[in-house]
Amino acid sequence: MGTDDEKKPDALPPLIAYPTDYAFKVIGKQEHGFREYIRLLFKRLMGTDVSPDSIAELPSRQGRYISLTVTVVLLSEEQRQTIYGQLFKEKRILYYL
Repeated sequence: MGTDDEKKPDALPPLIAYPTDYAFKVIGKQEHGFREYIRLLFKRLMGTDVSPDSIAELPSRQGRYISLTVTVVLLSEEQRQTIYGQLFKEKRILYYL
């Protein structure tokens, strides 16, 4: 049996200290409106406007895909997990980090 002085695995400090700036990378097909679609998605998930300046884009070499880096201020781990959960559900998003 352990003692109260032993640290439990769930007592580890969080890896991310909140609030924090956090960058999500979202990849989709280079099609009309994808950037705005992602901006509006993050606006809905964050509950506040996401500035176009907080989104950096990088097209693929052949121009068929686009990678968007969306930087937002996260308030909690729960908020981060909620956003990742929604990114997983979006059909237009092919990959995300």
